[in-house]
Amino acid sequence: MKIVVCVKQVPDSWAEKKLNPADNTLDREAADAVVNELDEYAVEEALQIQERLGGAEACTVTVLTVGPEKAIESVRKGLQMGADDGVHVVDDALHGSDALATSAVLAAAIDSLGPDLVLMGSESTDARMSVVPAMLAERTGRPQLTFAGKVDLDGDTVRIQRVTDYGYDVVEAKLPALVSVVEKINEPRYPSFKGIMAAKKKPVQTLALADLGLEAGVVGLAGSRSSVQDFAARPPRAAGTVVTDEGDGGTKVADFLSAQKFI
Repeated sequence: MKIVVCVKQVPDSWAEKKLNPADNTLDREAADAVVNELDEYAVEEALQIQERLGGAEACTVTVLTVGPEKAIESVRKGLQMGADDGVHVVDDALHGSDALATSAVLAAAIDSLGPDLVLMGSESTDARMSVVPAMLAERTGRPQLTFAGKVDLDGDTVRIQRVTDYGYDVVEAKLPALVSVVEKINEPRYPSFKGIMAAKKKPVQTLALADLGLEAGVVGLAGSRSSVQDFAARPPRAAGTVVTDEGDGGTKVADFLSAQKFI
């Protein structure tokens, strides 16, 4: 069994994100970079599957990311958690790629690795689009099982509990398949000191677009179907309305809410 987990490096959710006015793309230096939180649940699920199947001899876990040089930190985090090896697709031409262009690169990398199972988070915390899992399934010809709150393997069948508003649906498909997970599926482990030290010796393969048989024109700003045309800074917060209670505070508040058409 071979599992590939897709991870993404994103700006810290608590930091203020900014766009670069030079090309309207994300300013990656404006905020600390971290592993997309939902992808950590995917890594954890892959490691738990590996443990249930009998360890690395029966199942290998590869962490895959697409991004600039700094994105290697996301691969290292997966290796520190316990993944066996990593793949980092890095190329200057990738700058400005939207979800569609990024999915083309991820799909090419996945096809080259030939995994039985692809795991990933249901969405990224920077874009919140939740479209890449479907795009990857289409590009790689794999059935997609999305929003998984539980994953089970039975021979060449993968079965999930797909989280819904009313509970969950049981969905299954034959391998090879692609599964996206939600945060309720598990609790990601913290890398131990032993895991951090062991990660330094684990292999990480670095690939460029040419290694995947892709041309620069299909990615980046030029190859993307969507882009930011313009943006403006958020206006400063306006001063609030102060109500002085002189025995009629309730009436003043009600009048204010009525004027704003809240009541």
